[in-house]
Amino acid sequence: MIKFTLKCDQDHRFESWFQSSDAFDKLKRAGMVTCSMCGSEAVEKAIMAPTVRASRSVAAAPTEGTKSPALTTPTTEMEQALAALKKQVEENSEYVGMNFASQARDIHDGLAPNRAIHGEAKPEEARKLIEDGVPVSPLPFIPNRKTN
Repeated sequence: MIKFTLKCDQDHRFESWFQSSDAFDKLKRAGMVTCSMCGSEAVEKAIMAPTVRASRSVAAAPTEGTKSPALTTPTTEMEQALAALKKQVEENSEYVGMNFASQARDIHDGLAPNRAIHGEAKPEEARKLIEDGVPVSPLPFIPNRKTN
């Protein structure tokens, strides 16, 4: 696969992927390459700088004295905030797995003890809980443990 920067006769620039340079030429001759902004068929390859990746050994080697972070280590402020939220939820509520919808409804109706829970629900189950006024909210993460 190759990515080309393309330019139409209206000076619109955009990028597109092709199987090869020959594939681009064949599609262009067939009138199948058009400007993504105006639809013009007068599209040509624009001047572009190729993306060059460092060799695997250079890219994989951390600089001396530094340690590469693990893939699961939060690095940005947003990732750190989500990790803190996840920790807070998991430490202060009970994971009920796929029984979340029925447990949440039972707590709301007074049929089960009032407690903080988290778990998983099918979209239609979650929608029905919201329609029925059960106070629920989606979480922006997947729970660590699955007990049922």
